[in-house]
Amino acid sequence: MRSAHTVEQVRAAEAELMATLPDGALMQRAAAGLAYAVLDLLGSAYGRRVLVLVGSGDNGGDALYAGAMLARRGCAVEALLLSERAHEAGRDALVRAGGRVVLPSERPGALSAARPDVVVDGIVGIGGQPGLRPEAVAALEAVSGVPVVAVDVPSGVDVDGGTLDGPHVEATLTVTFGTHKIAHLVGPASAAAGAVHLVDIGLDLPEAPVEALQEADVAALLPRPSPDAHKYTRGVVGIRAGSAAYPGAGLLSVVGAATGLCGMVRYVGDAAVADRVRQAHPEVVGEGRVQAWVVGSGGGDAAGDELAAAVSDGVPVLVDADALVHVTGPLGVPAVLTPHAGELARMLGVEREVIEADPLTHARRAASTYDAVVLLKGRHTLIATPAGRVRVTTTGVPWLATAGAGDVLGGLIGALLAAGLTPYDAASVGSWLHGAAATLASGGGPIVAGEVAVAIPEVVRRLPAVRG
Repeated sequence: MRSAHTVEQVRAAEAELMATLPDGALMQRAAAGLAYAVLDLLGSAYGRRVLVLVGSGDNGGDALYAGAMLARRGCAVEALLLSERAHEAGRDALVRAGGRVVLPSERPGALSAARPDVVVDGIVGIGGQPGLRPEAVAALEAVSGVPVVAVDVPSGVDVDGGTLDGPHVEATLTVTFGTHKIAHLVGPASAAAGAVHLVDIGLDLPEAPVEALQEADVAALLPRPSPDAHKYTRGVVGIRAGSAAYPGAGLLSVVGAATGLCGMVRYVGDAAVADRVRQAHPEVVGEGRVQAWVVGSGGGDAAGDELAAAVSDGVPVLVDADALVHVTGPLGVPAVLTPHAGELARMLGVEREVIEADPLTHARRAASTYDAVVLLKGRHTLIATPAGRVRVTTTGVPWLATAGAGDVLGGLIGALLAAGLTPYDAASVGSWLHGAAATLASGGGPIVAGEVAVAIPEVVRRLPAVRG
């Protein structure tokens, strides 16, 4: 599991660890990890030029000590201090190692004219406020186009919320310490972090409020048939989706469900769609008992009635697209709601731009309001529980933004619900598989929704073996 902790949790863990270590030892651990990551990005040390942008906090100290280590390896290191309160011991270490320090009083024009090979962002750490001061913005603009390695988080982002409010660093690589921070996983701030490299510094941390499943987690959660399983014990999912106007949505919902992750798929809905389903998937049957329902994709005017019928069964239900319009409060059954930003905006009575600017807050708010697991689709999809726990899906490729992909996702999650997963696990495992299948099917090129479903069995086959 990739865990993302709050600033408060990290600060408490750091204080507990520092009480057991010699003075400065924790900063040295962080600086060493940072220096090695910079070297790995550069590919070599001797003669490479490194510019360190240094703020007033311990984040700047990490950057200065890392600069000293790089200087000892043969890099030409300059540190531009953006505050008179820059970490004194780190500054002295860099000078002793042969690096050069430029004081705030010496700017502008005191830096070497040679363009650096990399910039180390030690401007603001995890305790900083969103946005950057003008002097930091000017320093970054002067080296525009040079790869930036952010220390812990890109300076200027909202660390605990994942939002952006004002100027911020756009990093090529972020080197973080002890644990991921929420801004590394949650957008829009996550896009500013670039690749994220985690350095273990020995923190003892509590349960994280935000997580991202990894391959091993998915393998452990995935329902697998027992030796004596049959189609009914593996779960039956029912699909109430599609209409005469949108037959493809119903068919793609079935395609997502019929990937072998549950024992049987039933289709209940428009007769013309049912004919297409039978032709494409002769194993899909008609009305009968189910362990979960998928409702809404392409449902049109009938979506409200289909939702009511599904809820009356008392089994878990996944609600998507047209059926979301008819969700006005808690449904009274275990539920997964799968809106995109526009649909969630309508459900919460705000503008779409508000959702996109702060998806974490609004996914949590919706989960609490509707007493359901809410899967908010996006670059990094969020899955939130009414209690505020969140998982982030980091699999997938931009090519997944294609018509019908959400229909496939709904069917896939419905199958996992029928197979016995909780709504939270079904939504997060289904979303992870959906993204991984898109990556596999894409191979770096365009895909259509049906290809994502076809790739799901291969993704499952490639998951690591589960012991025990």
